[in-house]
Amino acid sequence: MITTLRRVILTLTALTGVYVGLWAAALPQSFYDSFPGFGFMWVSIDGPFNEHLIRDVGALYLAIGAVAVYAAFARGLAATRAAGIAWIVFGVPHLSYHVLHFEGMTLVDVVGNIVGLGGSLLLGVALLVVAHLEQRQSPSALTPPE
Repeated sequence: MITTLRRVILTLTALTGVYVGLWAAALPQSFYDSFPGFGFMWVSIDGPFNEHLIRDVGALYLAIGAVAVYAAFARGLAATRAAGIAWIVFGVPHLSYHVLHFEGMTLVDVVGNIVGLGGSLLLGVALLVVAHLEQRQSPSALTPPE
């Protein structure tokens, strides 16, 4: 049961990484103009277009998404912990920045930012929790470092 929950969380983080990452890396102007989609524009209200910065953000999301994909198929829990730590280390400053910069956003935008960014941060925390629970449930889940 816990293994399934861990893989579901890893899948959610991988999908997040791929969605944001591919869009930003492949179509930076579109990402700037209309992220997160659905009629919202969270990036363009924060300053001028910077293709380099947006492509780098895309690459970052793709990288942590790739770690989540790897962790979903890896034996042992070390990769799951690494994915959780990566999402937390990225998520804390990312969410902190946005919480301090809601200028020009509607209430719906503010809630969307908090839910989206807070959710991905919480998924990182959840990965550490489920890895810990899975290890306690099955000490044989411990394997040599990957």
